[in-house]
Amino acid sequence: MIFVTGGAGFIGSNFILNWLQSTDESVLNIDKLTYAGNLTNLKSIESSPQYSFAQADICDADKIKSLFKAHRPRAILHFAAESHVDRSIHGPAEFIQTNIVGTFNLLQASLEYWRGLDETEKGRFRFLHVSTDEVYGTLDSKDPAFSETTAYAPNSPYSASKAASDHLVRAYYYTYGLPVLTTNCSNNYGPMQFPEKLIPLVIHNALGGKSLPIYGDGSNVRDWLYVQDHCEAIRVVLEKGRLGETYNVGGWNEKRNIEVVDAICDFLDQVRPLPSGVKYRDQKVFVADRPGHDKRYAIDASKIEKELGWRPTESFETGLKKTIQWYLDNEEWVRGVVSGSYREWFGMNYGGRV
Repeated sequence: MIFVTGGAGFIGSNFILNWLQSTDESVLNIDKLTYAGNLTNLKSIESSPQYSFAQADICDADKIKSLFKAHRPRAILHFAAESHVDRSIHGPAEFIQTNIVGTFNLLQASLEYWRGLDETEKGRFRFLHVSTDEVYGTLDSKDPAFSETTAYAPNSPYSASKAASDHLVRAYYYTYGLPVLTTNCSNNYGPMQFPEKLIPLVIHNALGGKSLPIYGDGSNVRDWLYVQDHCEAIRVVLEKGRLGETYNVGGWNEKRNIEVVDAICDFLDQVRPLPSGVKYRDQKVFVADRPGHDKRYAIDASKIEKELGWRPTESFETGLKKTIQWYLDNEEWVRGVVSGSYREWFGMNYGGRV
């Protein structure tokens, strides 16, 4: 069995579905079920004998230890995190608790469990920590892309909390010998992403006739990684990664935010044109930038390709089309997650910025 923390979230749920399609090894999904956790994502496998769920907070050390004792995993895949920069600006405390204290609890429970295994089981055990490229800070337009040796320089409470968790994982390898692996990924997109992130937010607002808010002048650059490519990368790192190593996972798709928004609008014009004949691009609104907004992220993913043979299969264009089509085909899912609390959050974050 493997443990997947945060398995009801966007990347975690995609990973579990990918895993159960490809292996007969069981999964325990450990998720607190915050606003971004949605068990509907996993409805298709909820009755599978290979799948089980435990509602638990990774900050609850006793509960986590009890799960280790009851299920005896051979690997921990740690996705659980508070992950939205804007939310970290408005309320950083939850990010400190989940991303730092929660990761510490998992590491400590893993260490105690690992020490009690026989030598064969010890050799098989892995703790894979899923992190972000945001720990590296920001790049100018001509700077080389982030590599695994780029110095950490986080600029938001979110990225600072993830940087701290990365350092803890590294420390548990060098101090205690815990067999860890770390991945730092670029911006993910794809099915089942909560509509606070750029791509699902723009799709949702465009279809609803609402404004499409773009920070600043839309020139901020991100590297975009289709979520299924990310899931495959994690499987490869788990299977073949060198212990104690970090692997950057990117899509080789640098795009300005304004390019992303325009691409979504243009595709929607083709597949679901507005009856009025108005173009979706007309809904764009430029809003005041968020504090400390990193200018550019770019991932050099050559290490994982050279060492482990992984490279993304989706281009940005093919991945975006699949993503938009999923949201068009699953409007009931969107209605289910866009609750009153979501509307309150959207108003608090974007209200008054125009």
